[in-house]
Amino acid sequence: RHDHPDHHALWINPANPQQLVLGTDGGVYISEDRGFHWRHVANLPVSQFYHVAVDSRWPYNVYGGLQDNGSWMGPSQAPGGIQNKDWQNIGFGDGFWAFPDPNDDRVLYTEYQGGQLKRVDRETLEIKRIQPAPEAGQDELRFNWNTPLHLSASKPGTIYYGAQYLFRSKDRGESWEAISPDLTTNDPQGQRQAESGGLTIDNSTAENYTTIYSISESPLDHRTIWVGTDDGNVQLTRNGGRSWDNVVDNIEGVPKGTWVSRVEASPHDQGTAFITFDGHRRGDMSTYVYRTTDYGETWTSLASETIEGYAWVIRQDLVNPDLLFLGTEEGLFISLDGGKNWARFTENLPQVAVHDLVVHPTEHDLVIGTHGRGVYIIDDITPLRGLTQDIIDANVAILPTRPAPMVLTTQLQSFGAHDSFVGNNPPQAATIVYHLKKRHLFGDLKVEVFDKNDRLIATLPGGKRRGLNRVEWPMRFKAPKFPPATTLVPGFLGPRVPEGEYRVVLTKGKETLESTVQLVADPRTPHSKRDRMAQQALALELYDMINDLTFLTDNLIEVREQALARVDALPEGADAALSDDLKGYAEALEELRTSLSVTQGGMITGQEKLRERLGTLYGNVTSYDGRPSSTQFDRRDSLGGELSEALATSQPLLNERLAAINARLVDAGVDALAVLDRDAWNAEEGVASFTTATMNQRAWRALMPQAL
Repeated sequence: RHDHPDHHALWINPANPQQLVLGTDGGVYISEDRGFHWRHVANLPVSQFYHVAVDSRWPYNVYGGLQDNGSWMGPSQAPGGIQNKDWQNIGFGDGFWAFPDPNDDRVLYTEYQGGQLKRVDRETLEIKRIQPAPEAGQDELRFNWNTPLHLSASKPGTIYYGAQYLFRSKDRGESWEAISPDLTTNDPQGQRQAESGGLTIDNSTAENYTTIYSISESPLDHRTIWVGTDDGNVQLTRNGGRSWDNVVDNIEGVPKGTWVSRVEASPHDQGTAFITFDGHRRGDMSTYVYRTTDYGETWTSLASETIEGYAWVIRQDLVNPDLLFLGTEEGLFISLDGGKNWARFTENLPQVAVHDLVVHPTEHDLVIGTHGRGVYIIDDITPLRGLTQDIIDANVAILPTRPAPMVLTTQLQSFGAHDSFVGNNPPQAATIVYHLKKRHLFGDLKVEVFDKNDRLIATLPGGKRRGLNRVEWPMRFKAPKFPPATTLVPGFLGPRVPEGEYRVVLTKGKETLESTVQLVADPRTPHSKRDRMAQQALALELYDMINDLTFLTDNLIEVREQALARVDALPEGADAALSDDLKGYAEALEELRTSLSVTQGGMITGQEKLRERLGTLYGNVTSYDGRPSSTQFDRRDSLGGELSEALATSQPLLNERLAAINARLVDAGVDALAVLDRDAWNAEEGVASFTTATMNQRAWRALMPQAL
């Protein structure tokens, strides 16, 4: 048996008793043989996170504890999406808090029920148990089932842990000191768990009460520490634990003894803190959320009728002090004005209990730990930070966004199925965000991107809905256009644009606004800027060569079709030889075309012609972001020679021979044949030439004056 041992629900198929469906703390299991073997249903994103944390790696990892499923860490993005296999177990039991050490992320802190605290080596997974123990003569320690762990923001190696006393370690858990008296009510009526359980004693530490539940050291002053308890106390020290004040009586409107679900010291002001209370265990489903700006002397309620559900957690943004995030039993709520007004966040987030929130300090993402639907990430809250009332009142306004990393191209072969959940990666794109006061109904709404030379790089359709709109620019030129053929070539992506700043123009009807986006290299890149530029330059040159080949092919197809159409258009009595010459001319054009691309057989015939060779080289170069190999540069030269030869071969067909046939067509009163115009073709196909006066462009001008 490998199913989770905590069973909660069992369904037996009445039509097939061999089939069982089992609901457990570890998810859903299905048996087809009456329980002898079980299959775990791994595509249900229903995990229950108590807490989440992040590290400073790129991509960063998310850490958290799951209800009766241990503690885990997983990447915020991964090749092909974030799969179950990308998550690594780092703890036991009911996982609660899990943190990487901010100064050595090889070191992890995790804990499970009843205060079982461990320090874990990420690389070897060796575990050292570092839970505080009572000193001689000290009362037995009361740890909450969900014991709070807090890492100092300013003192490396300093961690806090809560029982009924607040413990502090300055050496990563090697030793501890109690820096407080009992901070709870110490009510003996709440400490009778040894007497509970009915027929047998049920004392698993889930029954522990009168315990510390939330800890927050001020990021601005390590001596200022807030503590909240499950029996309703709100304690504050401003001298590192030498003395404490219980300030809960200064908070109006909260029933005495209500569980403190979170206390949060402000990252902006030493005297400011936020607090949430949860009374649902007593049948009180009200929302309690408060702020103090004077070290707890006075408190202001931030609750409103807009908020639904009892409150689990509140976070203040690290940059904009007026931007607040509130997690309740009913979802996520956001305030842009310091808590005066709240709105539910509904974009792809279900109405689910939000137990924890973390603002990533460098990536500016909001990481959301839900109790029932796993982890969600709101990518880049920078626009929310700039969403002031003036912008909301404007008809249209562009908002700032973070620099966009040009993520390294990765290639992995993986064949999955629908039996495994895969989380979405953040888009590999620069994001342009704007706010519309009203839904756009009439006229253009588009976003244009220009480079430093004021050349138009991309035109993107804009969202038209009221509120925030996000437009994603993939930071690449349009993919090259290949000649039609029966084989596939790896040229699905356009070349990367260079790193740097780009001008963005938003057009809404007659209104025009400008902003910029910044493109930066992947922080992990091992390639120098010079090598990245060499790759981009070769990719653009190959891009031009492919488009040159396609333009030639389209010309051959176009003129051939015209020639065959003219055969049917010849008047009676026309030169009989002209019909045969037109057919022969069409055959010559088709012969040249089929010499350049594979046009017969299936996709895996193994045949290669110039189109396939160019496409393969282009795909190989664009799939690696560093300097191309010497072989690839040499291959560019040899294929460039083949392309020049093809252009030279086309010259008599599309020049002298075409001119001779056109003269005879005109004499017969029939329209002449016309080659394509390159500028018009570029515009229609949405492609452009990026290399200046390349050999092939010069060849076009020299060999095909009529075409250009």
